[in-house]
Amino acid sequence: MIKNDSGISEVTHRVNVEVCRLLWNDELDHEHREKIVYRISPGPKPDYRCCIYKEREIVRHRIRLSGGENADVRSGTKNVVQVIRPACDDCTIATYSVTDICRFCLGKACIKTCRFGAISPGEHRMRIDPLRCRECGMCAKSCPYGAIIHVERPCRKVCPADAITYDEYGVCVIDDEKCVHCGHCVHACPFGAIGSKKFFKTVIRAIREGKEVYAMCAPAAEGQFGQGIGMASLRAALIKIGFAGMVEVGLGGDMTAAYEAKEWIEARREGRKMTTSCCPAFISMIRHQFPAEYEENKSLTVSPMVAVSRYLKAVHPGCVTVFFGPCIAKKGETLNEFIEDRPDCALTFGEMKDLLDSRGVTIEPVEEDYQEASLYGKKFAGSGGVAGAVLEVMREMGEDVSDIRLLSCAGGAECRKALTLLKNGKLGADFIEGMMCPGGCIGGPSRMRTENELMRAREGLLGRADGRKILENLKRYPMDKFSMYRDGHME
Repeated sequence: MIKNDSGISEVTHRVNVEVCRLLWNDELDHEHREKIVYRISPGPKPDYRCCIYKEREIVRHRIRLSGGENADVRSGTKNVVQVIRPACDDCTIATYSVTDICRFCLGKACIKTCRFGAISPGEHRMRIDPLRCRECGMCAKSCPYGAIIHVERPCRKVCPADAITYDEYGVCVIDDEKCVHCGHCVHACPFGAIGSKKFFKTVIRAIREGKEVYAMCAPAAEGQFGQGIGMASLRAALIKIGFAGMVEVGLGGDMTAAYEAKEWIEARREGRKMTTSCCPAFISMIRHQFPAEYEENKSLTVSPMVAVSRYLKAVHPGCVTVFFGPCIAKKGETLNEFIEDRPDCALTFGEMKDLLDSRGVTIEPVEEDYQEASLYGKKFAGSGGVAGAVLEVMREMGEDVSDIRLLSCAGGAECRKALTLLKNGKLGADFIEGMMCPGGCIGGPSRMRTENELMRAREGLLGRADGRKILENLKRYPMDKFSMYRDGHME
């Protein structure tokens, strides 16, 4: 898993595997949880933290997240992204700091420009009181020596929704109403102080109870586990641990493209602009920060994940559907009350590996050829892939798309800028493709490899795909048996 510190991913992996083993044996009780704590942090000296007691408490919080519980037993949050409070205390509280460059100059421009009385002379240099500082930055701008620097904490720096603040102790606080569940903060924190809920319990319990459990693997899966490891390999591995089968969510990409194309055609005739609906973090940003555009411009078509889940539940009544991808926001989407008939749960690629490792199963190349999606559906994982697939469907329907103006946005800043232009009536494009991660889903926060490694591995795998058309491909599936719209209505 791509993180700032391999030590964080190693501990997380160990905790997840241990919790999964207990769940397989129905033994996730207090006694067995404490055994995990002492296996991972045996003491007497700590491996990662200031003392063994703090280290063990952090492990306990991680165990709760792995078991699908809140990290803090006192918390009532329903957010899948959560703060591990004992781990969040090593970042500086003050974001503006005075460096040794300070000369105690006579002008004292910093004091004069501060409107909050936060700056005063210290023993060796000027001092900023973090309790009074309002982070306006005027002191840094006024200092003639550039002696005052701005240090932004990693979690807040990467948050595209301005959802992170800090309490009086400097501990990270996530605003559940603003959070878009993108997960960027999870992998930005060098102390591993932010994590996400895991849904191992839902998956393992369903398998143990003998239910039909189907995996749904995101298009970004191809290339995540190395050269030659494609969808067939993942399906074979998951079946070994009890899954009834697997469907590549690229098929859902074909489904979504077909229905969004209908919406785009209608919107173009009405002179109305539209946004795509595949990225749940992007949709959350629209809903929270651009409510008028959410109602007027958002596509009503469900995401590929939801489409495949509805398809599976239509042909296998009573089945349990589990999504695997590089995206933490998909976990939030499975809990989103605004979407009817949602999948049962979502796990990341790292959590897929944890699940397989808990049963001693490795992912290996297989000879079997497996393809359910068109190449366009497979390319949903990259920036521009969604729009490319929708335009392909429109061409297959006989539409002239030569004059369509597209804006593909990848990353929080680009998405916010595009939506702001839309809100202010200054958007030149007809349609916005929004993805919260740079590069699209293949740049998701829980990817297993760097983007360059993924691109090289995907190139060979995608090169083996046949050239089937999207609408022709969908004739193989009972599209009339389930809804492709967020509110669940049928055409």
